[in-house]
Amino acid sequence: MSVAAFGTVAALPSEAPPAAAPVADAVDRVAASPYEAQTTVPIEATEYKLTPGQIGLRNDGGRSRATFAYGPIAPAIDGSLRVVLEGRPPASQFASPAAFERAIQRAHQESTGWRPAPDAIRVRRVSWEGVDATLVG
Repeated sequence: MSVAAFGTVAALPSEAPPAAAPVADAVDRVAASPYEAQTTVPIEATEYKLTPGQIGLRNDGGRSRATFAYGPIAPAIDGSLRVVLEGRPPASQFASPAAFERAIQRAHQESTGWRPAPDAIRVRRVSWEGVDATLVG
C-alpha cells in the first residue's frame, strides 16, 4: 500500500501552474493608458508564448493562458521593436511613422511560439505621430 501511495505522490506536479491572468491584467493597464506608459511584470514560468491576443505561461506544474482585453499587442521579442520596447524612441529605429506601423502590423501577424521565459515581461505603450502600439516582450 505504501508503495502505491508513494507512486501517486511522486506523480503529482511539484509546483503550481504559472498565473497568466495577472500578467495580462498588467498589459491591459498599460494598453488602456491614454498616455505613453510602461511596466515590468515578474513571471514565474519556464516558458512563455505571446500572440497579439493572449499570453501563455507554462512550467512543470502545467500551463495557463489569458486574453488581453485591450489588444492586439505587438510581440517585441527581437529587432527594432525590441529596441523600442526597451526604451528607445521609435524615430531612432524607423525611418518614418509608416515604417513603424508596418513593423507593428507584421508583429500582429506573428506568434512567438513557446520560448524560454525571462524573469519578467516588459510592456510599453508607444505613440509616434498617430501610430499607437502596445509592445510586449
